[in-house]
Amino acid sequence: MQDPLEIHKNAKGKVAIVSKVPLQTREHLSIAYTPGVAKVSEEIAKYPSKVYDYTIKQNSVAVVTDGTAVLGLGDIGPLAALPVMEGKCILFKELAGIDAWPICLRTTDPEEIADIIHKIAPSFGGINLEDIRAPSCFEVEERLDKMLDIPFMHDDQHGTAITVLAALENAAKVAGKKLSEVKVVVNGAGAAGIAVANMLLDAGVGELALLDSAGITCNPRGDMNKYKRYVAERAHMDECGDLTVALKGADAFIGVSKPGVLRKEWISCMADRPIIFALANPTPEIMPHEAKAGGAYIVGTGRSDFPNQINNALGFPGIFRGLLDSGAKRFTKEAKIAAADAIAAAVPEIELSQEKIVPYVLDKSVSRAVAAAVARVSKGEKKESIKAALEKYV
Repeated sequence: MQDPLEIHKNAKGKVAIVSKVPLQTREHLSIAYTPGVAKVSEEIAKYPSKVYDYTIKQNSVAVVTDGTAVLGLGDIGPLAALPVMEGKCILFKELAGIDAWPICLRTTDPEEIADIIHKIAPSFGGINLEDIRAPSCFEVEERLDKMLDIPFMHDDQHGTAITVLAALENAAKVAGKKLSEVKVVVNGAGAAGIAVANMLLDAGVGELALLDSAGITCNPRGDMNKYKRYVAERAHMDECGDLTVALKGADAFIGVSKPGVLRKEWISCMADRPIIFALANPTPEIMPHEAKAGGAYIVGTGRSDFPNQINNALGFPGIFRGLLDSGAKRFTKEAKIAAADAIAAAVPEIELSQEKIVPYVLDKSVSRAVAAAVARVSKGEKKESIKAALEKYV
């Protein structure tokens, strides 16, 4: 692999602004800037909705972070988070043709973050929240839900949850299990874990246990925040205990926690053909070869150097493409499940296997299919089959 420091230094960052109109003559200048642009501004002043016709707003997303929970790095602050946000922006552009802008904030106060986003929102068609630690990320979302008239998503929560649901749908098929009957253990009750748990419950999984550092988030516990308690109540989880207790008879382990927390010998306590998603990055909860040695039937990680890379890039570019194209004001629960179904269906059933439960991360046809599904649901159209959507857009 080439030296990332050298590549970034030579490129002077990974994103740039490129003009869409010519600017070589006086006439060009008079159209793009003064006096011609005044006509466009006057039109928008009369009819505000036309901002989507005449400006970048219809194809722009702000990627906003405070740098407190950068994947694999933790709280590194806004400056060190900037190259990560740039990387996110180029994925938006390459996979969905969206112009995305890295916005790194020097504040960790949820109220201030939400207020800043509200103030800059006129320039953007959507907001992608990124790498904001829990529980601040939940508070920011709750505030933005009351403040914004454009769609937003915290990718660490909902992008992860959507991709995990898609992977689990296909893994269950390969393992000969029904999603409505599987018992799932979600280890890690931060932003991703809570969102994954809620998404899987929305999708109708049979049984679910969410664990934090103190064990199962069960109803008898009195030390949980409202977000963990909500999951415990939804899951009707009255049994308390540690990970070994939760794993007994479980069909799937989903790790969004930290390296090395799952021991291979514990996998034998799970149901037949156990599914292991060890998504901590860069070092997973258990390495794939150890999980296989312990009896895992299907293993997925967040890494590109192992099969079954469960990566948010399968979701967020197409999700925002669909939201922007449909003029959606919100990213609904129904649209999230539609996105997951589209990702899952992007792997033809004939190709499904223990080593292939998700499509290739950089396959642009996946983004097109996700966009089609999200746009269709967001516009309130009658739901076509995902297969039909894939045949049309892939």
